[in-house]
Amino acid sequence: MTDTALLFIDVQRNMLVGDTASPVAGTLTPVLRSLLDRARASGAAVVHVLNDGGPGDPDRPGTDGWQPVFEAEPGETVVRKTENDTFASNPELAERLRADGVETVVIAGLQSEYCVKATTLSALAAGFDVRLVGDGHGTYPDGRPAEEVAAETNEELSRSGVTVVPSAEALTG
Repeated sequence: MTDTALLFIDVQRNMLVGDTASPVAGTLTPVLRSLLDRARASGAAVVHVLNDGGPGDPDRPGTDGWQPVFEAEPGETVVRKTENDTFASNPELAERLRADGVETVVIAGLQSEYCVKATTLSALAAGFDVRLVGDGHGTYPDGRPAEEVAAETNEELSRSGVTVVPSAEALTG
């Protein structure tokens, strides 16, 4: 086990597979797969975060859209949330990570300007060394291309003190 944890935010079927998928799903999914494989190989802790959507949402628990794209392996943590901020939905998570010796949190997933941003800022406020995978998060267009929204999120979080790194460097010392 290393002092690093990968937080995989909302890597669920409704965001990456089928009609409701983000337009960046085709490029983002292989990046996420590679990150997960490298985290597992390095012995980093892996935390799968699943969003519990409400009635009628494509990520409502029990629906196909709620299912994770990549299944958790034994020993990996799965947490659920109902808010953008993973730590707000799971107040014990920061303490649990610290108890496991985690000092660095690597964050990837969806959506850039919502859950990724909120969780990243919360991890920073909790005192973790935070690495946002610059090419490892995505979103939907909001009048601008999804890639532009993600790039803006990278810039904003970098100004807040988060280290933004390319996926190839996210799990290195």
